[in-house]
Amino acid sequence: MSQVDKPVTTVQERYGARADEYRQKGLWQGGSASALLDRWADEQPRRIAFTDGTGTLDYASLRQRAWSLALHLKKLGVKRGDRVVMQVPNWNEAALIYHAVSRLGAVIAPVIMVYRHAELRQIINNSGATVAFTTGQFRSFDHAAMFRELRAQCPTLQHVIQARPQDLQGDIDFESVSAAADAQELDAVAEFGPYADPDQPHVLIYTSGTESVSKGCTHTWNTFNFSARGLSEKIFEMRPDDTMFMPSPVGHATGMMMGIVVPLNAGAGSHLLDVWEANEGLRRIAKYRCTASAGATPFVRMAIDAAKDSGLDLSSMRSWLCAGAPIPVSLAAELKTQFPNCQLLQLYGCSEINMMTATRRSDPPALREGTAGSPVLGGIESRVVKQDGTDAKPGEEGEVWYRGPGMLLGYWRDPERTANAIDPNGWYHTSDLCVMDEQRFTRVSGRIKDIIIRGGANISAGEIENYLLGHPRIQGASVVGFPDDRLGERVCAYVVARPGPPLTLEEVVAYLREKKISPQKLPERLEVVEAFPMTATGKVQKFRLRQMAAGQA
Repeated sequence: MSQVDKPVTTVQERYGARADEYRQKGLWQGGSASALLDRWADEQPRRIAFTDGTGTLDYASLRQRAWSLALHLKKLGVKRGDRVVMQVPNWNEAALIYHAVSRLGAVIAPVIMVYRHAELRQIINNSGATVAFTTGQFRSFDHAAMFRELRAQCPTLQHVIQARPQDLQGDIDFESVSAAADAQELDAVAEFGPYADPDQPHVLIYTSGTESVSKGCTHTWNTFNFSARGLSEKIFEMRPDDTMFMPSPVGHATGMMMGIVVPLNAGAGSHLLDVWEANEGLRRIAKYRCTASAGATPFVRMAIDAAKDSGLDLSSMRSWLCAGAPIPVSLAAELKTQFPNCQLLQLYGCSEINMMTATRRSDPPALREGTAGSPVLGGIESRVVKQDGTDAKPGEEGEVWYRGPGMLLGYWRDPERTANAIDPNGWYHTSDLCVMDEQRFTRVSGRIKDIIIRGGANISAGEIENYLLGHPRIQGASVVGFPDDRLGERVCAYVVARPGPPLTLEEVVAYLREKKISPQKLPERLEVVEAFPMTATGKVQKFRLRQMAAGQA
């Protein structure tokens, strides 16, 4: 079978006998997103499922419109196993797209809004997507125009559907294909066939991590919902009357899981915020009586600062979960001063495994506020492995390895990188360093991978370096992160310049903008040096550049 015919390994090949064990123990419960939606639409049709500040979807209308959209996608030729790309803001439309694609048994590939031509082209071509959802102008960028350019460069892409368009120019209008179907049309839902197989690919989460080419983390419903269900039940302790506040983009793992699938498990609601601004975020929390949230630490920092003079009632908030960067211990205490009933929780995971450890409301404060928690979900195996390949003792640092029900099948159409990440015994090597105590509470201490975590988003230093080396004035480039109180890290580019006038940050950024890469990857500092600090074997000593960028050397 060719790579195209079999783009990723099967559940049985990946998990072997463990797959049967996960099912027998109820770690994989089967079912589907569509079955859950049907359940809640039948049991509590008027419960508000989604709001986004402009519209409201209760569970009944969510189902009716999602199934209507699924019918139109079916008419466009979308079938089980097909891939559908979604790059839309945190709007109600995202939930409709997710459920429509899921009902057909197709595979959704969500994409964050800051991705541009270079990233989208690679994702569409790698996934072989036949349909893409986008929008028009959003935050001064014309996404529809970008997709019109991409259609000529992506042979499989047949249809583009625009949500809230300004100018369709031949694209399909989302509203027209998702309008609530009448009873006769909904009779055709029977043509969808049974719910999607929970062991078939369900979602492709594209992540660049340390590399210049995005990897499609392939999750089944079982592997994806293992973490989502556990978060809903054991971390957020969600009930049907809860409302998730979601400022993290639904175009990536955190936003899609926390904003769409976690509340779905409990029949709860979700409020989506499309553009993060702290004051507006607080107003939404107060207005919609949100009870939980999840996202990068900078969201919490900005929310606390804005809350001090807001005068808003924020007492509904019960839990705020952070992931993507270490949390300062003092932040939990500060949160309490502005959100009196809210506890700050921490999670460690990544797109490949979703969640490995997390803190719970019942954990002692010293552990809840000082660690990334423990593997609270049954079935998760974890190891901390030292450089010599032996297991670290409690208190010793090593690389985190994961094996369990939440692990990806592999990277889509990328067997080489899959084999590099998952060893023959089924352990996923995270490349993150941590220290674990006797109770398996985890403190993340660093990372092997060369990434910059800016506002919770992983940015590949190597990708930016490759672009910089194309600049006619740059003969050497090395990119590192430097500390920032608000975003955790920002991007600093060290370059060796060719002879000529002084090289400026503005000139370098203008050049990179021409490459149409994500704005978050643009350097915010430029340091021109005569030479890089090197090892005896000719490798750049990035740790020294990081020290220099942080003012420590």
